[in-house]
Amino acid sequence: MNDELSPSGPQDGGINPLTARIRARAAQAPVPAAAVMAEALYAPDGYYRRTEGPWGFQGADYYTALDLGPLLGEAMACRLEQVWERLGRPDPFVVLEPGAGRGWLGRDLLQAAQGPFAQALRYLHRDDNPAAAAAARTALAPHLASGRARLVAQDEPLAPFLGAIISNELFDALPAQPWRWDGERWQFEALAASGPVWLPGEPCEATEWFTGQAEGGLESGDGAPWCAGLPALVQDLAGSLRAGLFLAIDYGETASRLLDKGADLRRFKGHTVDGLWWDDLGGSDLTADVDFTRLAGLLGQQGLAALDGPWHQTLGRWIRAHAPLAQWESGWQALAAPERLRRMENLLQLTLPSMMGDRFRVLEAWKG
Repeated sequence: MNDELSPSGPQDGGINPLTARIRARAAQAPVPAAAVMAEALYAPDGYYRRTEGPWGFQGADYYTALDLGPLLGEAMACRLEQVWERLGRPDPFVVLEPGAGRGWLGRDLLQAAQGPFAQALRYLHRDDNPAAAAAARTALAPHLASGRARLVAQDEPLAPFLGAIISNELFDALPAQPWRWDGERWQFEALAASGPVWLPGEPCEATEWFTGQAEGGLESGDGAPWCAGLPALVQDLAGSLRAGLFLAIDYGETASRLLDKGADLRRFKGHTVDGLWWDDLGGSDLTADVDFTRLAGLLGQQGLAALDGPWHQTLGRWIRAHAPLAQWESGWQALAAPERLRRMENLLQLTLPSMMGDRFRVLEAWKG
């Protein structure tokens, strides 16, 4: 094997077994980028299956809104209490979080819930990463002991429930295939022995979707990732919800805006982001922008509808709509100065357009 696929070459004089396997396949024939992403993230020795942390600020590669402070979970508690009221105050009120990672969103949600709503709330953590489950057992320990939280296996069947399905950066981690219009035809990205290449593609569901979503027609360079596994996941999750809220927080855009951006896969390494998705396979995080137009359409096919307005909005706007900002800020005045500053910084990070406020979007859909 040569080191053509890594501009910097292997760091320790060798390559990991996962990279070696993918390179061996690429030496025989180009491997579609989605297949590379699936192997790099979800193989037994892939990035999401590693048996050790850490994640977040203490980790090597990325952090999420949950690392910034508890306000996302506190805002979620406010929104879910409104949903509980809308459903007629069911007991239990079940909240399922797929791809729940360390369990921090569930921890912050459970700690923020109050009164009769807190008594009815039951949180289900679902993530088949052994390291994530171990971290969640620590984060959720008091709630697991009280029966307010439970870890459920990925393949555990759930009876349809009243409540909510929530996710934070779940859909961007699904294997996705980049497509690009070259002015004459659609091309798909793949990994060859020499590195990433764009190859002619045949007409398919992805190209038909992109063509239909291009406002004003296609221009050379237009493109976006296509997630083939999205319909099955949406169907599975929606089937678990008898009635209530489906809420997804992720970065992405409408289909037409993604096409205009020419969106590709994204690599997170060392708390930096670039487009070198083929480099350091299994040793860095790979993600793709979420097509919120398609996600909303798939939810509609499962009988869900937009809730209280458009299907999705920016995270900043969602926070301002559902969090008791005046009450928060009043209560923070009694905190010690360092903690008060941390809370204010957390709020600004979640709401400012230049930070997470505009980069992330929140989709809400209602069933029942």
